[in-house]
Amino acid sequence: MTASAVIVVDMEQLSALDAGFLEAEDADPHISLAIGGIAILDGPVEPQDVLVASLTDRLAAIPRFTQVLRVHTLKYKAPQWETDPNFDILRHVRRVAVPAPGDDGALFDLAADIMAHRLDREHPLWECWIIEGLEHDRWAILMKLHHCIADGIAATNTLAALFDDGSAATFADQIHGAGRARDTLECNDKDPYPVRLLRSAWQTTTGLPRQLIRAGSGALWLTAEIVRPSKSSLTGPLGSLRRYRAVRVPLPDIEQVCAAFEVTVNDVALAAVTDGFRSVLLSRHESPGQAPIRSLVPISTRRLDALGSIDNRVSAMLAHLPVDIDDPVLRLAEVHRRLSVGKHGGQPQATAMLMQVSRFVPFALSGWLVRLLTAMPQRGVVTLTTNVPGPRDRHTLNGHTVQHLLPMPPIGLGLRTGVAMLTYADELAFGVTADWDTSPDLDLFTTRLQRAIDHLVAASHLATIPTDVTKRYVTDRRRRSAAHRRPSPPASNTGKGTRG
Repeated sequence: MTASAVIVVDMEQLSALDAGFLEAEDADPHISLAIGGIAILDGPVEPQDVLVASLTDRLAAIPRFTQVLRVHTLKYKAPQWETDPNFDILRHVRRVAVPAPGDDGALFDLAADIMAHRLDREHPLWECWIIEGLEHDRWAILMKLHHCIADGIAATNTLAALFDDGSAATFADQIHGAGRARDTLECNDKDPYPVRLLRSAWQTTTGLPRQLIRAGSGALWLTAEIVRPSKSSLTGPLGSLRRYRAVRVPLPDIEQVCAAFEVTVNDVALAAVTDGFRSVLLSRHESPGQAPIRSLVPISTRRLDALGSIDNRVSAMLAHLPVDIDDPVLRLAEVHRRLSVGKHGGQPQATAMLMQVSRFVPFALSGWLVRLLTAMPQRGVVTLTTNVPGPRDRHTLNGHTVQHLLPMPPIGLGLRTGVAMLTYADELAFGVTADWDTSPDLDLFTTRLQRAIDHLVAASHLATIPTDVTKRYVTDRRRRSAAHRRPSPPASNTGKGTRG
């Protein structure tokens, strides 16, 4: 078989969502839509030739890592993946040292610089950086790959593939998309075929209108929110440099909060993120709540049988972050309420349906629409907050324990801050990427995020099970907060005076 024949066989077309990340990146020369993950390992770091030899087989086993993009003239067809005949892993695996003293700040600054630069589209769209010189005899691996290749779950699985047991269990089996989706057709395979056929027809007839109505309602709400600008310094044009910080919290503490207040890990994380934005707004002398702070929240549609696939499988919803609420428990309750309303209000269904419909739209049209939308100024959405389930157990690489996994989300399209959460073993890590020029207060953001978690953990110990006590606690706090915000009645002017 000739080399050209191999290329034809290996060609695979990008989906509209995958190609959309390329179009969005092309719309702004200051952004890079690569996603990253940092693995911090115990030392000592191994020689470069040993590491390259170890990583070569594991990386080369991932087809996308040996493929390059082929973009058609005038973009009349979707880009395609084809085997790179000149693939050289040494172009992609690089080594660098952090400056002394090698603390987390030095690592984060270096990682931000690496992620700020675009990947070369003339070669496979990934890089693997070996970072040495960390304090306490540690070293790190930064995996960087373009978002057109993978979403957060797929990127985390790619990073885990480097480890000695890359196929170990992950928290991804707990996501909604991995289980049975809502409003899907159910059928018992043990029933006779005519029974299954009739049940399927009945469920289609009765369920489809409900799904369409919900998705339509969600689409209208999303459109109305996106076109309404948020007049806040948190959104606007971006520069080409980045800042990055990370916060690590014990996962058992988060689970304690979830149990005490009957909320989810995502609720707790978003409540802490909300506190971070509230503090930044106050430090900038902007009134929290004066402008809506909307966050784009990706929702995985990945099924269990697709957890190993390297691609993008997401829908999304918009969440209003209650930055006007100062009380951490009330803020958590409000985040939980708003996310619940959003999830059941048709937003995820609307975006999922849009992704499905885009598969049948000619790429020339869908690509033109994406280019048009991304070229327009975007001020309706302020930030991105994504929760990525990682490995359940600690990993090793050539016998070196992976102590921490940190996510690195990209920013763009007017979003000056992006937050990713990643669960790994007994830890929840927040990775925050921000624009260098407009976000000098990123340390304040992460400090208050950490403090918000501490406050919720402390409150969860006070409001222990039974849950009816917790509910009364939250209700009482909400009542007192509402009474505090209620304006005083106007004074009487009848001449009879006031009561002392």
